[in-house]
Amino acid sequence: MKVTSAQAAKILRKCDDDMRGILEIEDQSRCFIAAVGEDVESVRPVYDYAETQAKLIGLENKIRVIKHALNVFNSTYIVSDLGMTIDQILVLMPQLSRRRDKLRDMKSVLPKARVDHMRSTSNIIDYRYANYDIAAVEKDYDDISDRLAKLQTALDTVNNTVEFDFEI
Repeated sequence: MKVTSAQAAKILRKCDDDMRGILEIEDQSRCFIAAVGEDVESVRPVYDYAETQAKLIGLENKIRVIKHALNVFNSTYIVSDLGMTIDQILVLMPQLSRRRDKLRDMKSVLPKARVDHMRSTSNIIDYRYANYDIAAVEKDYDDISDRLAKLQTALDTVNNTVEFDFEI
């Protein structure tokens, strides 16, 4: 079966939904309550243990095969524009996001700001000084934001256009 990463993700979501549905039905039908004197067979829900387990195992196998194929694809396919595999990009993006978040905080400070001492009765005024070049931080923030956008666009393109093959 040939699919893109985006298609594989949709198949996996459907498998997860199917599993949840089977498990919910199993929870509702594997045991039941009948009142004393009630005809047990007339209230017995339809439930076939062997058939239910076979369906669940089949879905688990399908999920395992697809996830493995996706992992192999992600660890071997090199995004040519970037010279990295998809899994390297997937590690890099959160790293860059954390750095961008820190830089967002750093670029948002004033070069000199009065420190408010709420409970202090002292007449001494303290100031907090930025001990770095705010303009350099802003430039780095913009560069990282642009790089993240480029990485995400490259991943989106691969996820929606490049196919990989596997057998279920």
